[in-house]
Amino acid sequence: MTRRRKLRGAVVVLLSVVLVGGGIYTAVALLQQSEQLVTEECTAAVGSQRAELATDQAANAALITAISVRRGLPPRAASIALATAMQESKLRNIEHGDLAGPDSRGLFQQRPSQGWGTLEQVMDPHHATNAFYDALVEVPGYAEMDITEAAQRVQRSAYPRAYAQHEEMGRAFASALSGQAHTALDCTLRSPERPGEPEALLQELEAAYGSIPSSTSGPTLVLEATGDLAWSLAHWAVANAKEFAVAQVDVDGKSWDRRARNGWQDSPGSDGTVTITFAEAPA
Repeated sequence: MTRRRKLRGAVVVLLSVVLVGGGIYTAVALLQQSEQLVTEECTAAVGSQRAELATDQAANAALITAISVRRGLPPRAASIALATAMQESKLRNIEHGDLAGPDSRGLFQQRPSQGWGTLEQVMDPHHATNAFYDALVEVPGYAEMDITEAAQRVQRSAYPRAYAQHEEMGRAFASALSGQAHTALDCTLRSPERPGEPEALLQELEAAYGSIPSSTSGPTLVLEATGDLAWSLAHWAVANAKEFAVAQVDVDGKSWDRRARNGWQDSPGSDGTVTITFAEAPA
């Protein structure tokens, strides 16, 4: 082989490497761009009712509903609490009040000066939610009241009818997150940027629901539960999938796959358990 032919061969190989490398780079760039185009949100669809929340709002809605489940309250209680928190704080744990309540804080804009707890307590979503339910259950017949009326009896707001605008959202998310409505909650998410931590999710889940029989194996967490509780746990996991890098949830013959972004689909097995699969570290 002449020197010129050798040189030509080397150039061809080099060009091939550049083209292949450029193709891979382009594919990765396109994938990253497509991920950025994904609008992250959570949707609760129950019958004709459909409501949407941002992912951080959905995680707070899941906590509020989980605490109602733990306390054995009817889904109506969660509907009232969600509508209230949406009106008071947009379902966010905010650190400021308004002119009507300058010392109001947290999910329910509770005021330490009115006996809701210390500033630190009302900023704790667990304390704030339990304090709201403590007051709600003291309202006779709250479960039969209009949501806005029951909310006002607890909050005593200067705008008593404002809660009504969030009733549909409250009912839809409460039905889904309490487990009454199966396959009702879906979250559209970008691909996780880090591996998930089963123990971290389990700790947060049990802080809301109490102790749940469970086991872990690698990137998988299995919870023992059936019926509405299983669906409540499954929907909670979906609502918290962004925070804890959840990749898939399986329950009662259905599967939610973060990557597929096609809602709940039929899947084999998982009877009597909720299986949560986490993202793994990239190879």
